[in-house]
Amino acid sequence: MPPTILRCAGLVDGTGAPPVLDAAIRIEDGRITAVGPAASVASHPDERPEFSDVSPHWICPGLIDEHTHLGLAGDGRSYEEMAEDLDEIMMLAGVFNLGLHLRAGITTLRDNGARNRVGFALREGARRGYIPAPRMYVCGRPITCTGGHFWWCNEQADGEAEIRRAVRRLVHEGADHIKIMASGGGTRGTIPGRPSYETAELHAAVHEAHLFGRLTVAHCRAKESMVRAIHAGLDLMEHAEFLDPDGVMRFDPQIAAMMREAGIWVSPTLQAAGYPTVLALQAKREKDRLSRTEEQLLAAAESRLETRVHHFGLLLEHGLLPRMVAGSDSGCGNLAFGHLDYDLTLMHRGGMTPMQVLESATRITAEAIGASAEIGTLEVGKIADLIVVEGDPSADVSALGRVRAVYQEGRRVHAAPVATG
Repeated sequence: MPPTILRCAGLVDGTGAPPVLDAAIRIEDGRITAVGPAASVASHPDERPEFSDVSPHWICPGLIDEHTHLGLAGDGRSYEEMAEDLDEIMMLAGVFNLGLHLRAGITTLRDNGARNRVGFALREGARRGYIPAPRMYVCGRPITCTGGHFWWCNEQADGEAEIRRAVRRLVHEGADHIKIMASGGGTRGTIPGRPSYETAELHAAVHEAHLFGRLTVAHCRAKESMVRAIHAGLDLMEHAEFLDPDGVMRFDPQIAAMMREAGIWVSPTLQAAGYPTVLALQAKREKDRLSRTEEQLLAAAESRLETRVHHFGLLLEHGLLPRMVAGSDSGCGNLAFGHLDYDLTLMHRGGMTPMQVLESATRITAEAIGASAEIGTLEVGKIADLIVVEGDPSADVSALGRVRAVYQEGRRVHAAPVATG
């Protein structure tokens, strides 16, 4: 295939370097061969590249979502209701969800927990070209204690020996990373503010996973689970809600300092604090009067969201900016796929600049999942995963929600329809 040259009004490469105005990027065999000012990105005299000018739009790296649940619909049902779905229905939901995320500019994602072999099957289907999809890193079934959060995914393990066996089983089946539920969650019968495993059990998972070259991820809503995950050497902490057993979130600066010293990656999943509910009820209130129940629901959701965003800002103040990872938790509750931009908006509200948000959703998340050698920035030699957006994403975080085209390995896999009239 001939090389492709894309010209744009501006380009942000994800490295933290200033934007380049009137820029271009040259792609050959799915990889970047040149990037910079348009005048410097030239074709060879003996070749005829495919040329496209996407101006007045901008180009930046494809987004990376570190936290999804592909088999879940994100349609507002409870975990118990979703768990009643057949695996085949979860597969269909996964295909649908992958399309939503790809069209929203997410070119890579992690699946952090699906039932049975749903996650593995979706990854294989994408590899074979059966379905258009972001690049996938899947954990398979999340490891949980008996009756723990996501127990219905069918990887329950108690004690160090069972946990080691679970890790080996998942690696054998093809897990790219290992996910363990270190605290309760939204599953009925579990307590989000209490840990699910002892430190030694978590360490067994980490030790075994690292023996096989797999990174580890821990679901940590409870404050004590955060401490245990740090002591056990987990690579990445999900949620980090600072929840006490009474269900109240109370920030602890000592734990924040421990997180910084440990160098643990953090995926705060801010939109999971009820952001879609807040948006929906606020929009309804602008057009109509809310019922008393809706007013109470909105007030509670806004309060919870405000606390989460405030705690996120405190984590930034404690030096965790370089370890902050973008993750949507899509699939759970009413967290529909296609909206990593919600999480990015909240990260900006919590204290990140638009440029820092972009780096988090590209370079930093690529580093956290062990993929930075190939993706995450627009640099020569890397895979040409990129998106075309309306506006400068280094100055306006909302530009990341206005995706006009998506390129994977140099091929355009989505283009938004052009408005007419």
